[in-house]
This record gives sequence, C-alpha cells and structure tokens, in this order.
Amino acid sequence: MAKIGMFWGSTTEMTSLASEEIQSEIQNFGHKVDSFDIGKSGLEPIGEYKNIIIGCPTWNVGELQDDWDMLYIDYQKLRFDDVIGAFFGVGDQMGYSCNYLDAVGLLSRPFMENGGKLVGKWSTEGYEFDESVALEGNEFLGLALDYDNQDTESEERIKKWTALIQSEFK
Repeated sequence: MAKIGMFWGSTTEMTSLASEEIQSEIQNFGHKVDSFDIGKSGLEPIGEYKNIIIGCPTWNVGELQDDWDMLYIDYQKLRFDDVIGAFFGVGDQMGYSCNYLDAVGLLSRPFMENGGKLVGKWSTEGYEFDESVALEGNEFLGLALDYDNQDTESEERIKKWTALIQSEFK
C-alpha cells in the first residue's frame, strides 16, 4: 500500500481534529500515513513523499492559517512532479461566505502549476457560500469541512472523501 505524508496547520484545533480522522480512515484502507504539523515540521519533509494530503483552514478573510502563511512563498517554489496530492480545508461558510475554503485554492493551485496531480475534488452540493478561490466548476479542489455550521456532516464527509481518494495513491 501507499506511503502518504499528511501536512496540516491548525490554529483552533479543528484542522488538527480533521487530520486525525482522515489519517485514521486512510489507514483503515491499509495505507501508511505520516502526519506533520507544518508549524513544527516545516516544508522539508514534503519532498520525501510521492503521495501527500494537505490541510489548512481558511483564516480571517480568505487567508492561510499562520503556519502555512509563513511558509507560503517557499511552498510556491516546490516542485511536485510525479506527486499525487489531495487537499482538505476547514472554514465557516456562513460567516465567511465570500471566501469559504480559499486556503484550499491557495495551496492546491501552486501544487498543480508545479507538476502535481490533484485528486479528491469535492462537490459543492450541500454547502451555502457565495465565493471561493477553491472552486473549479461545481467542485472544490478538495474536501470542504465546516465544523461551525455543519459539524454533524463532517465525519460522513471525511469517510466518503477518504474512500474516494485512497485508491488514487500509488
């Protein structure tokens, strides 16, 4: 089975919680997942993986979480040739409907532009928001979680998304 590196940043622990659930679900499929708090690990370990999962909450008004924000300029310079990547984000679609899940767009677009193969797009069905830079057509560029307004749906969404992406990792 695949070895996967999961890199996430969390300020209010919601993304940390989501990363634990995602790690558990992916491991249920037999994959090995190494989990990294990006604020402690930095970007260096990303280069050790051909399969990655990246998680980040959208913070303030459409911004990256602080740990990702500090590393963003260097992140944009990374090459992702032959890397398969899936993205997830946490946000508040009601309170911040004009930039819901923007962090996923900010991180996934440089990944694709620098050679990465994105998997795990997620339907916008069931969400109420106005705009997002994480949109491509009627899909988010990764899993959308909203623990503020749709907490009860998060666990099921994680299960469905991990089932969707796990077969993509080599």
